[in-house]
Amino acid sequence: MKSSNFRYSDDNKRYHTYNYYLRHKYGIKVFKVPLNANFGCPNRDGTKGVGGCTYCSNKMSGDFAGDPILDIERQYDYVRQVLLKKWDNAKCIPYFQAGTNTYAPIEKQKKLFERAMTFKNAVGLNISTRADCINEEIADMLYDISQNTDLEVELGLQTIYDKTAEKINRCHTYEDFLKGYNILKERKINICVHIINGLPGETKDMMINTAQTVGALKPHGLKIHLLYIIKGTKMYEQFLRGEVKALERDEYVQIVCDQLERIPEDVVIERVTGDGVKEDLIAPLWSLKKFCVMNEIDKEMLRRNSYQGILVGKD
Repeated sequence: MKSSNFRYSDDNKRYHTYNYYLRHKYGIKVFKVPLNANFGCPNRDGTKGVGGCTYCSNKMSGDFAGDPILDIERQYDYVRQVLLKKWDNAKCIPYFQAGTNTYAPIEKQKKLFERAMTFKNAVGLNISTRADCINEEIADMLYDISQNTDLEVELGLQTIYDKTAEKINRCHTYEDFLKGYNILKERKINICVHIINGLPGETKDMMINTAQTVGALKPHGLKIHLLYIIKGTKMYEQFLRGEVKALERDEYVQIVCDQLERIPEDVVIERVTGDGVKEDLIAPLWSLKKFCVMNEIDKEMLRRNSYQGILVGKD
């Protein structure tokens, strides 16, 4: 029963959830199946940098993706069978998650992407990459893909601030991001942008400004992550030295709500928190209770009597 007056909600949510978007688009439960195609990353092999982003694990943000030793169809079938036990008759979106998935010879990319489109129960395709690994040729290939399936390209921005980007060893600028973003946007390819709250040296106002600036670009989707410290990363070493601090839960909830108020209501909010692998997570441990965090965000939006986009154009 609808208890929220928000336009893109049929329950108590006051922001445009990915679950709402998928259910209303397909009329059935849809879940993403994370894959690891072992594309690598230019920020690890010396092309752009070495060591990767300081928060990134050796699995290149694919901690929950499949085993790259396995063929991608075997990865897909394994995860699909597990999740179908929870959701009968659900549809799936193959999700190239680990690493930089447009960082390979274009024919290899095209072959794997087109193959994934044929997987059983697949209704779309998601490709995670870096904006500096998008060029005209790759964008043309992705456009062709988008004519035959529901394609979304995910771009890891994390922050609009180049000073922060240098601290986390991102190895590309906000201007680089905008160039790749606009190449895709010109072809009307759906884009989801990733941002992270709690990056070293950033204030609450900086985090809000990143979200607001991204919202003004009108991407199809936005993922809001929190910074978590994973064992074995460069940021873990910085955390041990006291150079990086993790956000407290209440602090994080307030920041996310402030961000949601400044994101246009039609932008799909695909994530409002994140969780690391339990065995490797150092901080913040409260992030392991993901549904509690999401509930706190819902409660705070209700307390404010607020909605996604309520402050767009008013600051």
